Amino acid sequence: MSAVVIDTNVLLVADGQGRHMSEDCLIECEARLIAVQANEQTVLDEEWHILGEYHHKLDPNRSPTPGSAFVKWLLQRQGMAQHVSWVSITSTNVELTKFAEFPPDAALEAAFDPADRKFVAAANAHPEKPPILESADSKWLGWEANLAAHGIRLEILCRGELEEIRNRKTK
Repeated sequence: MSAVVIDTNVLLVADGQGRHMSEDCLIECEARLIAVQANEQTVLDEEWHILGEYHHKLDPNRSPTPGSAFVKWLLQRQGMAQHVSWVSITSTNVELTKFAEFPPDAALEAAFDPADRKFVAAANAHPEKPPILESADSKWLGWEANLAAHGIRLEILCRGELEEIRNRKTK
């Protein structure tokens, strides 16, 4: 069974909270979450950095929107190896934004969003180095090559939209 790390914005876009993303992207994110539930493991860290962020940004106890329902599904299945793969990541600072498992790369270290490092650390800590699902943050496009050099792959949902957003930002 394959595994994936899921950036929180995939859940938010599926919930309709990615206001700058299209309806097509919302549908793509929702479909990808359904596919994960059916056929893949979600990688989470034992320290709950990832699941804690999901829970903080989405309320699994409210009406079952796609992202919130996914968080609830994870919470209910966190002990089931067919659905969740746990990894340990080691925070190296008080802010919990730097991790020993983050690739030693000066370019990534200098530019990478501190709040997103946990996803990279989790992917890197997992024996399969599963892809990271991303949907609404165009900065990831700029990090893709550096991450690939360390064996970390991205699965960019809504790639065309993100490229357009990135091109507008860089003009």
